[in-house]
Amino acid sequence: MSTLVVCVDRRGDLADGEPVVGRDAIESLVMEIGVADPETSRVNSFLETLRVADDIEAEGDEAIVAVVSGGGDGVDADRAVARQTDRLVEEYRPDSAVVVTDSAEDERLVPIVESRIRVDAVDRVVVRQSHDIESTYYVLKQFLADEELRATVLVPIGAALLAFPVLLLLADSLTVAVSAIAAVIGVFLLYKGLGVDDWLAALPGAVRDAFYSGQVSLVTYVVGAGLAMVGLFAGAIDVSNTAASPVILGMRFVFAAVPWLALAALTASTGRLIDEFLAEEQVPNAFLNLPFGVVAVGLVVRGFSAYFLERAGEIPSVMVPATELGPVSVEGFTVTVWTRLAVFVLLGIAISLGGVRFTSYITTEEGVEEEFPES
Repeated sequence: MSTLVVCVDRRGDLADGEPVVGRDAIESLVMEIGVADPETSRVNSFLETLRVADDIEAEGDEAIVAVVSGGGDGVDADRAVARQTDRLVEEYRPDSAVVVTDSAEDERLVPIVESRIRVDAVDRVVVRQSHDIESTYYVLKQFLADEELRATVLVPIGAALLAFPVLLLLADSLTVAVSAIAAVIGVFLLYKGLGVDDWLAALPGAVRDAFYSGQVSLVTYVVGAGLAMVGLFAGAIDVSNTAASPVILGMRFVFAAVPWLALAALTASTGRLIDEFLAEEQVPNAFLNLPFGVVAVGLVVRGFSAYFLERAGEIPSVMVPATELGPVSVEGFTVTVWTRLAVFVLLGIAISLGGVRFTSYITTEEGVEEEFPES
């Protein structure tokens, strides 16, 4: 089996319209052109042609190495390449061909060679120093050929360009138009970057499977979402009734919302834990630790927000009233801000350690897998 390894050079005029055939002739051509113009990429393409021929011969096949040139640009150059290719095919009768090019312009000649002989491969030589410049054409070509990339990038840019003059006419303000477009593009980038589209695409199937399989977590997720909304609403109401600095407003929002948010997370995690118990004999430790961790974090965050608000005078100190239990009597006292913070932090640590102890006990008794669930 013989293979024609041909390097096409559309602009070159190498041998007065004749193909250059043979290793010795091409090596002489490399020296001649390399000395005349050391920066040309044609030298690399000629050497690549010799390398490909060596690889083919190493596999036991016959390789015919040649260089064809057009001598310029336009129709005449293409016809010159066609004539030289016809001459090579007629004289050597190869079974197939491998085309070597060094630019996108030369690669346009590949269909001419394909019309004369079967082309098994196209080897494009890219010089390392100019890799980015030479590859720009192919990057753009692949980008435009990818439907998903076009929809992700070109559609938002086109929509922004169309919306800009409309917003400029309606708002009569360049700042408003640019701000609106930037906000929409930002939301879209977050939507794609965070994978919200994939999550939304998979959500109907997950909900359907949850309904059919009778998962408890479906109900607890809905309850958790409702509790989270209550918490956000409670925080918003508390903030709306207060005129203070942004830091204080943020602390008040956290102080009011955290109990509800922690309860929502606890509800959702408990439902997931129940599903794991019902579905598998071995439950990962992460599901067992999660409810304890949620409560511990909620207590700590609540304690720190209360500390800042009490120091700012936004909430009163905790008062312990006087108490009498038979012969034992306790005088009333005020809990200091540091004591209040310490109690919340210690409670959080105690609950977290209790969760670890509970998980260790369950693991020892029932052989629970000590691994995290796959996301």
